[in-house]
Formats: sequence, C-alpha cells, structure tokens
Amino acid sequence: MQKEIAPVQELDLSPYSVFTESEWASLRADTPMTLRLQEIKDLQSLNDYVSIEQVKNIYLPLSRLLAYYVEASQSLQFATKRFLGMKLDRTPFIIGIAGSVSVGKSTTARLLQALLSRWPASPKVDLITTDGFLYPNSILEAEGLMRRKGFPESYDRSALLKFLTDIKGGEGDVRAPIYSHFFYDVMPGQHVAVDQPDILIVEGLNVLQTSHQPKAAKAVPFVSDFFDFSIYIDAEEQVLQRWYLERFMRLRETAFRDPGSYFHKFSTISNDKAQEIAKDLWQNINLENLRQNILPTRPRADLILTKGTDHSIEKVALRKI
Repeated sequence: MQKEIAPVQELDLSPYSVFTESEWASLRADTPMTLRLQEIKDLQSLNDYVSIEQVKNIYLPLSRLLAYYVEASQSLQFATKRFLGMKLDRTPFIIGIAGSVSVGKSTTARLLQALLSRWPASPKVDLITTDGFLYPNSILEAEGLMRRKGFPESYDRSALLKFLTDIKGGEGDVRAPIYSHFFYDVMPGQHVAVDQPDILIVEGLNVLQTSHQPKAAKAVPFVSDFFDFSIYIDAEEQVLQRWYLERFMRLRETAFRDPGSYFHKFSTISNDKAQEIAKDLWQNINLENLRQNILPTRPRADLILTKGTDHSIEKVALRKI
C-alpha cells in the first residue's frame, strides 16, 4: 500500500523555533542579573522603554545562548587553525543587529554589550553602528542621494568590508568613522578605534542584506558573511510608523531646539506641519527602505525578536536549521 504524502502546505517548513516571552525566560537558567535599573534606563534610546523584567526574560537567556555560541565558535576556529598549522590566536566573535528605523536596534545593541562584557571572563565587547560608513552629505548631495540616506547605495560598502576584514583578521587599532545624528553627517577626521575585541556588535539597517553580483566579477563578500550570529528586531509597520512619529515630535522639543542641529528648522514650525513632514519622511523614505531592503533580510537572521505596541518583545524565533 502506497504511503500517503502530506501536502506541502501542511508541513511545518519554518526554519525557526518560536518562543513566547515566558517560554524564552525559562531558558535563563542560572545566568546572573548584572544590570541595575538605572543602568538599564541609561542604555535606552529616546522613546524606547525597556523594563527590567524584559532584561531578565529576554536578554539574559540570549546572553546565555551567546556564551555557548562564542565558546563553540572559538573551538571551531582553534581546530581549523591547528589543522592549518596556524598560530592559535582568537578571532573576534561578531554579532550583527538589523531592523527598521525606530525599532530599537541601538537599545538592544547597548544592552547586549553591557551584559556580555560582564560575563565571568570579562570579555572586551565593542560596538559600532554602520551609520559611520554612510557617505558624507557632500557626496550624497552631489549624487542626488540625500533622500536615499540609509538605503544600501548610500553606504561606503568597500570601507565597511575592509573594516570587518581587518577585525576578523585580528588587526589592532582598526578605525571606524563616527556619525553624528546631531549634525546628520559623518564627522570629518573623527574615528572610533576597535582594538582586538573578544566580541564586536555591528548595528545597522541593512547589515543582513545581500546583493547580486555580476557573473564575471570576482566574488565579493557580504557584510553578513563576517557575522557569527545575527539578530533581526521586528515590529508591525503601523507600530513602527507610530514610534517614528512619536520620536520625531519628542526630538522637536529636545535636540532639534539647539540652533546647531541639522534639524533645528523643524523645531520652529507648527505641530501640524511637523507631523506632515515626519509622515513624508516615514512613508517615502523609511517605509520604502524597510519594504525594499530591510524586511526581506529578516529570514537570514539567526534570531528574530518581535516587538509589540509597547516596545516589549513578545516573541523570540531562533533558527533551528
């Protein structure tokens, strides 16, 4: 008798194991809580609240998981180098964090940096954002790309790939450009030095993106090829829009009021006009970038953190294959 084959649509083909907050929290085991409430508050971005319960339930289990990944990665590196007869130096473990504007990438990156650096071994954990690898405004303006800032073509991809190659190669004092959100531009002559960290966190909009390569061209790596673990922070589009508009309006009352700010002009207009401008920036720039370039990279992440309307992480999806 021939065995009946289940239709494809009935099979569970998801490459992820999905956990609720309570299910994920149970995986914390004995991972100690090393952050105080005030420290958590200091690590939050504007308009991105994180409770101490979320740190315990989401970030501590994640820290425990990453400890296993780092240990396994180092063992594999040593085995490979031993086979090749190479010096057994440690290679930095790189974590990539991707997601939309306003989803909370910076808060997650800073929380992870703080937690990972307080492991018993006291590893050196550095953090960079890919904003520093945006082309300067002078170049973007000359190329007509100012309203494409944050899109893949607005980044100096060669410089970013060279930076990551040097980090993975164990180079010391590798420098990354500094971006100022106050001036809305890369700061000329200013850099942050990354000197042989144990762990490097790379946060940015499009860090998981791949691109098509010409058939005859020499193979060029993707940014994500350098990652040992990748995280995508997710939320519904309408939620992201609300967070973006709320942050924009809060900045009008704070940073934008400084005459030196690139966005100072937005602090002097009416609330209605400011809302109109913010909606245009979201719908015609950030939402377009999300749909075209950022969201399609979500399935490439090792871990997906899905947020609800109050910024709390409601679901965790861990890649199983």
